[in-house]
Order: sequence, then structure tokens, then C-alpha cells
Amino acid sequence: MREIDCSHITDTVAELCIRANLSVGSDVEDAVYAAGEQESSAACRAALQGICENFQCARNAGLPVCQDTGMVVVFAEVGQDVHITGGAFESAVNAGVAKGYKEGYLRCSVVGDPIFRQNTGDNTPAVIYTRIVPGDKIRLTVEPKGFGSENMSTLRMFTPAATEEDIIAFVRETAEKAGSNPCPPMILGVGIGGTMDKAAVMAKHALTRSLDCRNADPRYASLEERMLAAVNSTGIGAQGFGGDITALSVRIESYPTHIAGLPVAVNVGCYVTRHAETEI
Repeated sequence: MREIDCSHITDTVAELCIRANLSVGSDVEDAVYAAGEQESSAACRAALQGICENFQCARNAGLPVCQDTGMVVVFAEVGQDVHITGGAFESAVNAGVAKGYKEGYLRCSVVGDPIFRQNTGDNTPAVIYTRIVPGDKIRLTVEPKGFGSENMSTLRMFTPAATEEDIIAFVRETAEKAGSNPCPPMILGVGIGGTMDKAAVMAKHALTRSLDCRNADPRYASLEERMLAAVNSTGIGAQGFGGDITALSVRIESYPTHIAGLPVAVNVGCYVTRHAETEI
């Protein structure tokens, strides 16, 4: 049994919150550069160039890459041979979010009640998904989720009679209705299967996968490509100016489901689809 003190979890989450907000991954940045080279629209090329300049400015100045520093989503894989000492795990995670947002001078965007809407002042609580896994380590993935894109996300409960083309059309429809609102080029996470809530969580988790990593199942890898082509055929383009590249990538996660159902969720990410992860 390995002991991990809560203070270590708090400090780690704080560092991840700052790191995730100050830069996107190289995979995303490279994809935006590549989109600029492929884009035929002059207006969209200019928008993509501006995005790349923003990445560089944020890196040089040590400032957030986007003013919406998001609501923090944490995916935690906790080893079953870990004993957490000094307090409760979720309290330690939320303390880390509060510390990271204060020390990183990050905008606090969380309200304590969805109806009465008073800001909590420290961007807590986070949304935490915890899995118990083999081993004696904790893997933490911090995903700050901005709501310009989150608000465009969708879920549909298909019947088992739905075809792949029906699902592709739903993903395209989601992007088309979103238009310029999620600051395209978008990155789309798609969850297929499970239950209503499981599909939504998978769609969110799919956004933490590297753009360089295709789905391991060639059938789903092909479906990702067909979805991407369908979304890009909308002609929305970077920042909604009308062009070739509306989405940089589509990422699918799937799970077994009931014989009577076929849940599909689409979690929309903007070009600032951020996450940071580490193992302790």
C-alpha cells in the first residue's frame, strides 16, 4: 500500500490547472498551422494566422491562451493500492483548483447554484470523474472547459435501427447549428453507447485524446474520418468566416449498450481544447 498525502494532490492539480490554461498541446497547435496551409478562404487563413499568433503571445507572456479559463473537469484514475492521507480526495482536488486559479490569475467562472448564480470566487467545485484502477499511482487529467463550446454540445437517444449515416448526420447537424459560436475550428468528442450519462462523459473524455491518436478500432477510425469530412462540408470555416476547415478533428469513444438503445453525445470543443495530465 502506497500513501499519498492530500497536499501532494492539491499541489499537482493546481499546477495542472495553470499549465492547461496557458497553452494548448502541440498536437492542436500543429493542426491549426496545418489548417492554415490547407485553407482556400483568405478570411479564414487570416483568422487561423491570428489564432497561431495568439498561441505564441500567450506562451511568451505566460498568460491564458483564452479569456474563458473554463469550468474544471478532472478525470482521475486512482490505483486501488493507494491510501490517501490527510483528508478527502475530492476536497484535495477542489483545493488544488482554487489554488491554481488564484496563483495563476485565472478567471473564476463557476457559480454555486445554477439558478441563483452567485460566483464561488475560486472556480470550484470541479466536475470530478474517478475510476479505481490497478496499481499504486494516481493519474490526473485536468480539462478546463469553456462554455462557448460546451453550450453547443448535444445528445440524442437513437434507436438501434439508426445507421452510421444517421449518426454522421447528427454530428454534422450539431456543428451546423453551432456555427461560429464555439470559435471554430472545432474539435469534437463523440460518445457512442452506454447510457445517456455514459455517452456524455465519453464525449467529454474523448477531447483529452491527442489529435495524433486515431481510434484503435479501424471501424471507428473510419467513422471519425467520415464525421470530420461531413462537418467540414458545412463550409462554416474558421471563426465562421466561411471556409474549408470547420473542425480539426473528431474523436470517438464507445461502450457496450442496451439492446433497445443507441445513445450518442457530441461534446464540442473550440480550437482552445486544453488539458494537462500527470501521474503521481
